[in-house]
Amino acid sequence: MSLQQDIIAKLGVQPEIDIDTEIRKRTDFLKEYVKKSGTRGLLIAISGGIDSAVTAGLCKKATDELTVETGSEYKTVGVFQPHGEQSDIEDSYAVARAFDLKYQIETNIEEAVGEIALEVEYGLKTIGVHQHVSRGGKGNIKARTRMIMQYALAFELNLLVVGTDHASEAITGFFTKYGDGAVDITPLSSLNKRQVRILAATLGVPQSVLNKAPTAGLWEGQTDEDELGIKYNDNSDYLEGKQIDQAIKDKLEKQYLKTEHKRNAIPGI
Repeated sequence: MSLQQDIIAKLGVQPEIDIDTEIRKRTDFLKEYVKKSGTRGLLIAISGGIDSAVTAGLCKKATDELTVETGSEYKTVGVFQPHGEQSDIEDSYAVARAFDLKYQIETNIEEAVGEIALEVEYGLKTIGVHQHVSRGGKGNIKARTRMIMQYALAFELNLLVVGTDHASEAITGFFTKYGDGAVDITPLSSLNKRQVRILAATLGVPQSVLNKAPTAGLWEGQTDEDELGIKYNDNSDYLEGKQIDQAIKDKLEKQYLKTEHKRNAIPGI
Protein backbone atom coordinates (compact mmCIF):
# COMPACT_ATOMS: atom_id res chain seq x y z
CA MET A 1 0.00 0.00 0.00
CA SER A 2 1.37 3.42 -0.96
CA LEU A 3 1.52 6.27 1.55
CA GLN A 4 -1.27 7.98 -0.39
CA GLN A 5 -3.52 4.94 -0.07
CA ASP A 6 -2.65 4.61 3.62
CA ILE A 7 -3.52 8.25 4.31
CA ILE A 8 -6.83 7.99 2.45
CA ALA A 9 -7.75 4.85 4.39
CA LYS A 10 -6.83 6.37 7.75
CA LEU A 11 -8.81 9.55 7.10
CA GLY A 12 -11.77 7.66 5.62
CA VAL A 13 -12.19 9.82 2.52
CA GLN A 14 -14.30 8.45 -0.35
CA PRO A 15 -13.42 9.36 -3.96
CA GLU A 16 -17.07 10.21 -4.68
CA ILE A 17 -19.98 11.06 -2.42
CA ASP A 18 -23.75 11.17 -2.64
CA ILE A 19 -24.75 14.52 -1.18
CA ASP A 20 -28.08 13.52 0.34
CA THR A 21 -26.58 10.38 1.87
CA GLU A 22 -23.72 12.35 3.43
CA ILE A 23 -26.02 14.99 4.89
CA ARG A 24 -28.30 12.32 6.33
CA LYS A 25 -25.41 10.27 7.74
CA ARG A 26 -23.76 13.25 9.42
CA THR A 27 -27.02 14.61 10.79
CA ASP A 28 -27.84 11.21 12.30
CA PHE A 29 -24.31 11.00 13.73
CA LEU A 30 -24.84 14.30 15.57
CA LYS A 31 -28.29 13.27 16.81
CA GLU A 32 -27.12 9.95 18.19
CA TYR A 33 -24.13 11.52 19.92
CA VAL A 34 -26.30 14.18 21.58
CA LYS A 35 -28.76 11.55 22.82
CA LYS A 36 -26.04 9.25 24.17
CA SER A 37 -24.22 12.08 25.91
CA GLY A 38 -27.32 13.34 27.71
CA THR A 39 -26.68 16.90 26.54
CA ARG A 40 -29.24 19.39 25.29
CA GLY A 41 -27.73 20.27 21.95
CA LEU A 42 -24.72 21.58 20.10
CA LEU A 43 -22.48 24.64 20.18
CA ILE A 44 -20.71 25.74 17.00
CA ALA A 45 -18.35 28.68 16.56
CA ILE A 46 -19.23 30.37 13.28
CA SER A 47 -16.15 32.03 11.83
CA GLY A 48 -17.68 33.20 8.56
CA GLY A 49 -15.88 30.46 6.62
CA ILE A 50 -17.33 27.54 4.72
CA ASP A 51 -16.38 24.76 7.17
CA SER A 52 -18.15 26.28 10.16
CA ALA A 53 -21.09 27.24 7.94
CA VAL A 54 -21.62 23.65 6.79
CA THR A 55 -21.19 22.40 10.34
CA ALA A 56 -23.75 24.93 11.59
CA GLY A 57 -26.23 23.74 8.98
CA LEU A 58 -25.79 20.12 10.02
CA CYS A 59 -26.06 20.99 13.71
CA LYS A 60 -29.27 22.96 13.22
CA LYS A 61 -30.81 20.16 11.17
CA ALA A 62 -29.89 17.64 13.88
CA THR A 63 -31.29 19.63 16.81
CA ASP A 64 -34.45 20.60 14.91
CA GLU A 65 -35.14 16.94 14.20
CA LEU A 66 -34.44 15.95 17.81
CA THR A 67 -36.84 18.61 19.04
CA VAL A 68 -39.62 17.34 16.78
CA GLU A 69 -38.95 13.68 17.54
CA THR A 70 -38.77 14.05 21.33
CA GLY A 71 -41.12 16.96 21.98
CA SER A 72 -38.35 18.59 24.05
CA GLU A 73 -36.19 21.48 22.86
CA TYR A 74 -32.67 20.78 21.68
CA LYS A 75 -30.51 23.83 20.86
CA THR A 76 -27.91 24.75 18.31
CA VAL A 77 -26.04 27.76 19.70
CA GLY A 78 -23.99 29.79 17.22
CA VAL A 79 -21.01 31.60 18.73
CA PHE A 80 -19.22 34.53 17.08
CA GLN A 81 -15.69 35.24 18.32
CA PRO A 82 -14.11 38.35 16.81
CA HIS A 83 -10.72 39.62 17.92
CA GLY A 84 -11.46 43.32 18.12
CA GLU A 85 -13.01 44.41 14.85
CA GLN A 86 -13.64 41.50 12.46
CA SER A 87 -14.04 42.80 8.92
CA ASP A 88 -16.08 39.81 7.76
CA ILE A 89 -18.26 39.35 10.86
CA GLU A 90 -21.33 39.91 8.71
CA ASP A 91 -20.60 36.60 6.97
CA SER A 92 -20.90 34.85 10.33
CA TYR A 93 -24.26 36.46 10.97
CA ALA A 94 -25.38 35.68 7.41
CA VAL A 95 -24.79 31.99 8.17
CA ALA A 96 -26.86 32.27 11.36
CA ARG A 97 -29.69 33.86 9.38
CA ALA A 98 -29.47 31.26 6.61
CA PHE A 99 -30.04 28.46 9.14
CA ASP A 100 -32.45 30.44 11.32
CA LEU A 101 -30.37 30.11 14.47
CA LYS A 102 -32.48 31.22 17.40
CA TYR A 103 -29.57 31.21 19.85
CA GLN A 104 -26.59 33.44 19.02
CA ILE A 105 -23.77 34.62 21.30
CA GLU A 106 -20.89 36.99 20.50
CA THR A 107 -17.76 36.92 22.65
CA ASN A 108 -14.91 39.29 21.75
CA ILE A 109 -11.60 37.67 22.66
CA GLU A 110 -9.29 40.68 22.15
CA GLU A 111 -8.78 41.65 25.79
CA ALA A 112 -8.32 38.08 26.96
CA VAL A 113 -5.75 37.39 24.23
CA GLY A 114 -3.90 40.58 25.09
CA GLU A 115 -3.69 39.69 28.77
CA ILE A 116 -2.43 36.18 28.03
CA ALA A 117 0.21 37.53 25.63
CA LEU A 118 1.42 40.00 28.28
CA GLU A 119 1.72 37.23 30.87
CA VAL A 120 3.72 35.14 28.41
CA GLU A 121 6.10 38.06 27.79
CA TYR A 122 6.52 38.63 31.54
CA GLY A 123 7.25 34.94 31.96
CA LEU A 124 9.88 34.99 29.23
CA LYS A 125 11.60 37.96 30.88
CA THR A 126 12.09 35.96 34.07
CA ILE A 127 14.42 33.63 32.18
CA GLY A 128 16.18 36.43 30.31
CA VAL A 129 14.23 36.29 27.06
CA HIS A 130 13.14 39.81 26.14
CA GLN A 131 10.74 39.61 23.22
CA HIS A 132 7.14 40.10 22.22
CA VAL A 133 4.95 37.10 21.54
CA SER A 134 5.47 36.12 17.90
CA ARG A 135 2.75 36.44 15.28
CA GLY A 136 2.32 32.67 15.15
CA GLY A 137 2.34 32.43 18.93
CA LYS A 138 -0.38 35.04 19.23
CA GLY A 139 -2.38 33.21 16.57
CA ASN A 140 -2.25 30.08 18.71
CA ILE A 141 -3.36 32.06 21.77
CA LYS A 142 -6.35 33.29 19.76
CA ALA A 143 -7.32 29.75 18.75
CA ARG A 144 -7.09 28.41 22.29
CA THR A 145 -8.84 31.40 23.85
CA ARG A 146 -11.74 30.86 21.50
CA MET A 147 -11.99 27.27 22.70
CA ILE A 148 -11.94 28.32 26.37
CA MET A 149 -14.89 30.61 25.63
CA GLN A 150 -16.75 27.86 23.78
CA TYR A 151 -16.30 25.33 26.55
CA ALA A 152 -17.32 27.81 29.22
CA LEU A 153 -20.56 28.49 27.37
CA ALA A 154 -21.16 24.83 26.56
CA PHE A 155 -20.69 23.82 30.18
CA GLU A 156 -23.31 26.30 31.39
CA LEU A 157 -25.80 25.25 28.69
CA ASN A 158 -25.08 21.49 28.75
CA LEU A 159 -24.05 21.40 25.09
CA LEU A 160 -21.44 19.56 23.04
CA VAL A 161 -18.73 21.64 21.36
CA VAL A 162 -18.64 20.82 17.65
CA GLY A 163 -15.44 21.02 15.62
CA THR A 164 -15.18 21.99 11.97
CA ASP A 165 -12.00 20.21 10.90
CA HIS A 166 -12.04 17.78 7.99
CA ALA A 167 -9.67 15.47 6.15
CA SER A 168 -8.07 18.24 4.08
CA GLU A 169 -7.00 19.91 7.32
CA ALA A 170 -6.07 16.64 9.01
CA ILE A 171 -3.65 15.63 6.26
CA THR A 172 -1.65 18.83 6.71
CA GLY A 173 -2.05 19.02 10.50
CA PHE A 174 -3.50 22.48 9.95
CA PHE A 175 -5.56 22.65 13.11
CA THR A 176 -4.97 23.10 16.81
CA LYS A 177 -4.53 19.65 18.33
CA TYR A 178 -7.81 17.77 18.65
CA GLY A 179 -9.76 19.54 15.98
CA ASP A 180 -10.17 23.24 16.50
CA GLY A 181 -8.64 22.94 19.95
CA ALA A 182 -10.21 20.14 22.01
CA VAL A 183 -13.66 19.67 20.56
CA ASP A 184 -16.22 16.99 21.41
CA ILE A 185 -17.30 15.86 17.96
CA THR A 186 -16.25 16.44 14.33
CA PRO A 187 -19.00 15.69 11.79
CA LEU A 188 -16.91 16.69 8.74
CA SER A 189 -13.85 14.58 9.56
CA SER A 190 -13.97 12.17 6.57
CA LEU A 191 -14.69 14.80 3.93
CA ASN A 192 -12.13 16.72 1.90
CA LYS A 193 -12.43 20.44 1.22
CA ARG A 194 -14.07 19.95 -2.18
CA GLN A 195 -16.70 17.69 -0.65
CA VAL A 196 -17.39 20.20 2.12
CA ARG A 197 -18.06 22.77 -0.62
CA ILE A 198 -20.49 20.38 -2.31
CA LEU A 199 -22.45 19.98 0.93
CA ALA A 200 -22.39 23.76 1.44
CA ALA A 201 -24.21 24.45 -1.80
CA THR A 202 -26.92 21.90 -1.00
CA LEU A 203 -27.41 23.04 2.59
CA GLY A 204 -27.84 26.67 1.54
CA VAL A 205 -24.66 28.32 2.78
CA PRO A 206 -24.66 32.02 1.73
CA GLN A 207 -22.85 32.83 -1.51
CA SER A 208 -20.56 35.35 0.21
CA VAL A 209 -19.20 32.51 2.34
CA LEU A 210 -18.88 30.08 -0.57
CA ASN A 211 -16.63 32.56 -2.41
CA LYS A 212 -14.18 33.23 0.44
CA ALA A 213 -10.55 32.09 0.58
CA PRO A 214 -10.07 29.56 3.41
CA THR A 215 -8.43 31.06 6.51
CA ALA A 216 -7.94 30.12 10.15
CA GLY A 217 -8.21 33.81 11.07
CA LEU A 218 -4.93 33.77 12.97
CA TRP A 219 -3.80 37.19 11.71
CA GLU A 220 -4.86 39.79 9.18
CA GLY A 221 -4.62 38.51 5.61
CA GLN A 222 -3.71 34.95 6.61
CA THR A 223 -4.92 32.20 4.26
CA ASP A 224 -4.46 28.44 4.54
CA GLU A 225 -3.20 28.00 0.99
CA ASP A 226 -0.58 30.77 1.20
CA GLU A 227 0.69 29.57 4.54
CA LEU A 228 0.98 25.92 3.49
CA GLY A 229 1.91 26.47 -0.14
CA ILE A 230 -0.62 23.80 -1.11
CA LYS A 231 -3.89 24.45 -2.93
CA TYR A 232 -7.03 22.80 -1.61
CA ASN A 233 -7.83 21.50 -5.09
CA ASP A 234 -4.55 19.55 -5.09
CA ASN A 235 -5.18 18.47 -1.52
CA SER A 236 -8.67 17.19 -2.42
CA ASP A 237 -7.42 15.46 -5.58
CA TYR A 238 -4.81 13.62 -3.52
CA LEU A 239 -7.40 12.49 -0.98
CA GLU A 240 -9.60 11.21 -3.80
CA GLY A 241 -6.77 8.98 -4.99
CA LYS A 242 -5.86 11.05 -8.04
CA GLN A 243 -2.38 11.74 -9.35
CA ILE A 244 -1.08 15.25 -8.66
CA ASP A 245 2.14 17.09 -9.42
CA GLN A 246 5.01 15.17 -7.79
CA ALA A 247 6.48 18.23 -6.06
CA ILE A 248 3.12 19.08 -4.49
CA LYS A 249 2.58 15.44 -3.56
CA ASP A 250 5.96 15.34 -1.83
CA LYS A 251 5.18 18.54 0.07
CA LEU A 252 1.77 17.24 1.14
CA GLU A 253 3.15 13.92 2.35
CA LYS A 254 6.01 15.61 4.18
CA GLN A 255 3.50 17.84 5.95
CA TYR A 256 1.42 14.78 6.86
CA LEU A 257 4.38 12.91 8.34
CA LYS A 258 5.67 15.81 10.43
CA THR A 259 2.22 16.50 11.92
CA GLU A 260 1.38 12.92 12.92
CA HIS A 261 1.33 13.95 16.60
CA LYS A 262 -1.67 16.19 15.96
CA ARG A 263 -3.83 13.31 14.75
CA ASN A 264 -2.93 10.94 17.58
CA ALA A 265 -3.95 10.69 21.19
CA ILE A 266 -1.52 12.16 23.70
CA PRO A 267 1.25 9.56 24.12
CA GLY A 268 1.76 7.90 27.45
CA ILE A 269 3.57 4.95 28.94
